Amino acid sequence: MYRPASSGGTHGVLFGIAKRGFDLVVSLVFLLPLAVLCGVVLLILNPIWNKGPLFFAQERMGRNCKPFTAYKFRSMRPAPKIERSADCPLEEDRITPLGHFLRKTRLDELPQIINVFKGEMSLVGPRPDYIEHARQYLSDVPGYQERHNVRPGISGWAQVELGYIEGTDATRRKVQADLYYIANSGLAMEALIVWRTVSVMLRRGGA
Repeated sequence: MYRPASSGGTHGVLFGIAKRGFDLVVSLVFLLPLAVLCGVVLLILNPIWNKGPLFFAQERMGRNCKPFTAYKFRSMRPAPKIERSADCPLEEDRITPLGHFLRKTRLDELPQIINVFKGEMSLVGPRPDYIEHARQYLSDVPGYQERHNVRPGISGWAQVELGYIEGTDATRRKVQADLYYIANSGLAMEALIVWRTVSVMLRRGGA
């Protein structure tokens, strides 16, 4: 399924420049709508259906396995500390009424536009994992380190192909999909992932 990427040379450099340029343009375009949406959620919806902080910040593993802070709209009741291990199921009982809508439409990911603008993430790429889980996967999942050779993304091939992933066994499948994406990276692959991501959002098919 995975073959080494042929991303060197002029083609790889030009694709990298185009990809980063597209990330910057789109993130700049969406920063204003993000600010408006923050105001609507904070002032109107959050106090009723999602009481607590507007944002959720979490340390995740980024490019070259370096940690960074990723931002999301909070979709779960606050907890003092993440207790679940890499193989524990999602605590669905903590998801708030508004959180269900945000997750289904993937609007909870929108604040990561800030991470894209800062260069910590891309619009498209392997989804970054919670840092403690990621450190476990580094030793347990073959190829997991190699998926961090590129910037992580808000959406990626694994997400549109496999959906929500949890647990070590499922992460092995996710890694193969991520490595396939890296090996076949190009404008056509980026466009396909963006199209399928928009389709999932419109169908409310997120986790």
